[in-house]
Amino acid sequence: MEKEISILLAEDDINLGHLLHTFLKSKGFKVTLAQNGKIAFEKFNADTFQFCIFDVMMPEMDGFTLAKEIREIDKKVSILFLTAKSMKEDKLEGFEIGADDYLTKPFAMEELLARITAILRRSEPEVINLDENHFIGSIKYEPEIRLLHLKDEVKKLTTKENQLLKLLVKNQNEILDRQATLRAIWGDDNYFNGRSMDVYIAKLRKALREDDTIEIMNVHGKGFKLVVK
Repeated sequence: MEKEISILLAEDDINLGHLLHTFLKSKGFKVTLAQNGKIAFEKFNADTFQFCIFDVMMPEMDGFTLAKEIREIDKKVSILFLTAKSMKEDKLEGFEIGADDYLTKPFAMEELLARITAILRRSEPEVINLDENHFIGSIKYEPEIRLLHLKDEVKKLTTKENQLLKLLVKNQNEILDRQATLRAIWGDDNYFNGRSMDVYIAKLRKALREDDTIEIMNVHGKGFKLVVK
């Protein structure tokens, strides 16, 4: 495999979870396993993933709710649902949320691999790999070490500035939902956290203003949008 694809796997069945984890690792993927939706959401926000595999029926947070939360902060990451159900309505709900595919249990491991490969082939041009150096306009951004390379200085971002900028970059030219971003980074979308986030947005605008093709727009009543003209 040319580049290692990171997969977030959320499965509450311990035996199946470990089986899938072992199989996917043997096929060259980097796999992070979470045993419920809440843990999976925390892991998603702490790392960078190119692919998600979610069981639908899970404690704490079910797969559909988890996918909805993730879709608010990442429009492009690929999502495959696993379910014991074969109800047409459930499949329709999954696709409405933004699923790329659906696999009903029990399934063959090789079928899972074929589905993953097909989805990655379709979505590959859209994947932004933020583990590597990334350019926002003319400004070099190194998210793993939290650095912005500006004309006159190298700016070290705080953890929250970096988390916020990563989400904006992942969703470049798309609206980043304000409430979902607060839940993802601050853990709560209350008023005080909202004021705090506005301060960090202002700091990022100040850092990026040396390139006048870059704009972080306020989208009234919705959130923010990173636009590079």
